Amino acid sequence: MKILDWYILKRYLTTFLFTLLILIPIAVAIDIAEKIDKFLRHDNLTFIEVVNDYYKNFIIYYANTFMPLALFLAVIIFTSRLANNTEIVAINGSQISFTRFLYPYFVGATIVTIVALLMNHYVVPTSSKTRKKFESTYIIKKKYKDRIVKDFSLQLNDSTYIFLQNFDLKRNAGYNFSTETYNGLKLKYKLIADNINWQEEDSTFRLLNWKERKIYFDRDSIFSGNSLDTTFAFSPKDFNYKSTLAQEMPSGELSDFITLSRKRGVKNLNAYLVELYKRTSLPLASYILTLIAVALAHKKRRGGIGVNLAIGIAVMFIYVFFLKVAEVLGAVAGANSLLNVWMPNMVFGAYAIYLYINARK
Repeated sequence: MKILDWYILKRYLTTFLFTLLILIPIAVAIDIAEKIDKFLRHDNLTFIEVVNDYYKNFIIYYANTFMPLALFLAVIIFTSRLANNTEIVAINGSQISFTRFLYPYFVGATIVTIVALLMNHYVVPTSSKTRKKFESTYIIKKKYKDRIVKDFSLQLNDSTYIFLQNFDLKRNAGYNFSTETYNGLKLKYKLIADNINWQEEDSTFRLLNWKERKIYFDRDSIFSGNSLDTTFAFSPKDFNYKSTLAQEMPSGELSDFITLSRKRGVKNLNAYLVELYKRTSLPLASYILTLIAVALAHKKRRGGIGVNLAIGIAVMFIYVFFLKVAEVLGAVAGANSLLNVWMPNMVFGAYAIYLYINARK
C-alpha cells in the first residue's frame, strides 16, 4: 500500500503545483495589461524595482489567494483521471476501504495546510506591506480625505485619554490636541495644544502654543509655552484604524495591536479580528475541500472529467461566495467575528461529511 500512497501523494502535489502555476501567470498577465501605462508614467521607475518590489510580492499574495482554488481543482482533475482509467476500481478490488484510500490525500492536505499557515501568518503580511507601499507611490493616488483623521479620541490606559480635532497622516501634523488624566471621575491633569507635529527622527511630538494644567487638592498649577517636545504612548499609525492595515501586520503584531486597541477603548475591531481569524480558517479548509473533491470525483461519470470539473467549479463558487459574505458580516460592529469567519468551513465541513458517508457506501 505504501507504493499506492506515494503514487497518489505525488499526483496530488504535482497537480496542485501545476494548477497553481497556470493560474498565477494569468493573473500577472492581466495585471500587466492593466498597469503598464501607469508604470511607464514614471521615468525614475526601473524594471528591477517593478519586478522586485511589486510583482514578486504580487505573486506571493495571489499564490496564497489561489491555493484553495488550485487545490480543489487539482484533486478533482487527478482523481477523475484515476476513476476514468479504472484505477480506483482496481483499488476497490484490492479490498482497500474509501477511508484508507483518503490517507495520502490528507497527508498532501496537511503539507499544503502547513505551507498556507506559514504564508498567511508571516510571509504574506510582510510581502503585502512592500507591495502596498509600491502601489501607493506609483499606482494608486490616495484621495485627500483618506489621509485626514477628524474628531479622533483614544484611551491610552484606564485613566488617560487623548482628543484630536484633525490630523493629516501624510504631513504628520494636526491641530486642537488635548490629553486628560482622571482619578476616578475627577480630572487630575490636562494638556492642550493648538498644533501637534510628529517628529519621526526621534519619535516625539512637538506641541505648539501649549498649556498644561495640574490639579491638586487645594490649588491648580498652570504652565504654558510656544513649543514643547514630548513623548506619548501612541504614534500617528494609531490614528488610522483601517482593515487594510491589518493585512500588512504579521499575526503576532496584529494580535498585540488588537489587545492594545481594546485597552485604549477602540469600539469596533471586527475587521482586524476577521483578518486574524481567517489566516487560520482558510488553510484548514484544505482538508474540507480535499474531502469534497475526492468524494465528488472518485466515481467514473458518463461525461468524464468535464462533468466533475463543472460540479467542482460550481461548489467552489458557492464556497467563495459564502466566504466573502461571512467576512463582510463578521466585520460589522457587534457581530461575532469568530463564528462568522468559521461558518463557511462549518457548513461545507458538514457537506463533506455527508459526501464521505455516501462515498463509503
